[in-house]
Parts: sequence; C-alpha cells; structure tokens
Amino acid sequence: MEPFFLSLSRALAQLGDRSFLGVLLRSLAWSAAIFAGLHVAVVWLVDKWLNLHGLLGWAADLLGSIGASILTLWLFLPVAAAIGTLYFDRIAHAVEQRYYPGLPPPAAAPMIEQIWDGVALGLRILLLNLVALLLAILLPGVGLMLGWAVAAYAIGRGLFVAVAMRRMSRAAAESQYAHARIVVLLLGGLMALAACVPLLNLLIPVVGTAAMVHLLDLALTRQTEPYSVRNQF
Repeated sequence: MEPFFLSLSRALAQLGDRSFLGVLLRSLAWSAAIFAGLHVAVVWLVDKWLNLHGLLGWAADLLGSIGASILTLWLFLPVAAAIGTLYFDRIAHAVEQRYYPGLPPPAAAPMIEQIWDGVALGLRILLLNLVALLLAILLPGVGLMLGWAVAAYAIGRGLFVAVAMRRMSRAAAESQYAHARIVVLLLGGLMALAACVPLLNLLIPVVGTAAMVHLLDLALTRQTEPYSVRNQF
C-alpha cells in the first residue's frame, strides 16, 4: 500500500504548484466555455422545435434549461478528463522536475496514439457513466457499487496508461499497468468517489494525473538501477 499513499500524498502536496494551478484553470475555462455553448444550444433547440409562446414558451425554456444543466453535470467528468489529458505533459513535467530530477527526457509513444488515448478516455468515462446510471436505476444499491467499480476501472486504467505513454509505447504501458493494476484501480476508485462530489471532481484530471506519474516513476525507478526507460523498453 506504500505506493498508493505515497503517490496520492505527493500529488496533493503539489496542488499549489503554478503548473498545477495553470492546468486546473485552463481545464475549467475550456469546460465552462463548452458547457455554456451546450446550454445555449439545448435551450435554443427546445425553443425552436416547440415554437411555443407566452407562458408555455417560458415553461419550455425552463425545462430546456433544467435538462441542459442535468446534461452538463453528466458530461462534466468525461469532458474535463479529455481536456485534462491535453495537459498531461505539463503536470508530468512539474512532478518529475520536483521529485525525479534525474530522469532522462521522455521517449513518448507516437502523438496520434496519445491523442487517441485521451479521446478514448473521455468516451470511456462517458459510456461508463451511462452504464452506471442505468445500473443505479435498475439495481438500486448493487447498481451503485457496480457503477463505482466500472468508473474506477475507466479512470484508473485510462489515466495510468495515458501517463505511461509519455515514456514508452502503448504495449509497454499496458505491461506496466498489468504490474501495478491493484494500486491503479485503488487510485481509480478514489477518483471515482471524488467524481460524485461537486467542485472536488474538478481536481481529478490534475491530482489523478500527478498520482499516476508518481506511481509509474516509482515503479520504474525500482525496476532498474540505474534508471533507463529507453534501455528497458
């Protein structure tokens, strides 16, 4: 359990870092812009489609606004996660500069693989959010637990593999995930719980990424002496 607590505590301790705050603000700005546009679009479509006036028109706009807000809450985590992956390198660089200054420069997987992995992470979380919602409706109690489990897997594995691909190929990243699966899923489970808490879920792309960077670098530095990602993979 040492890697779990060490990775998480170090990630939280660095929250005040300028790089972390910058990524958090950028993610918030992009998310807010996307959701503001989504909100306006949904209300406009409802008004255009129903074409109601007076009290009925006002009620339709209100219902459209409520529906847009619910949709925004449901989409927030996958969108924020996808946006956060765009800044993986900033977070990882800040972590490694502070805690692992002796590491060689990253030997990343092809950029197209990294971009696709970020998009896939957002889509995976979006799909599993829907599955979790359906399970919670159909199987109260059990559904919530199953929903949490699938979210833990999506967030944990997705973040870890995306971080690992900064320094290795997808195949090597999958191999590292297999070795660290238990700790990765524990961190993913914690992130999945945080996703249910408004405002706290904003930290998931930043803290989750930093924790996975620590977990990966701790594993790699213990596997080789001296450390050499390029020779190892």
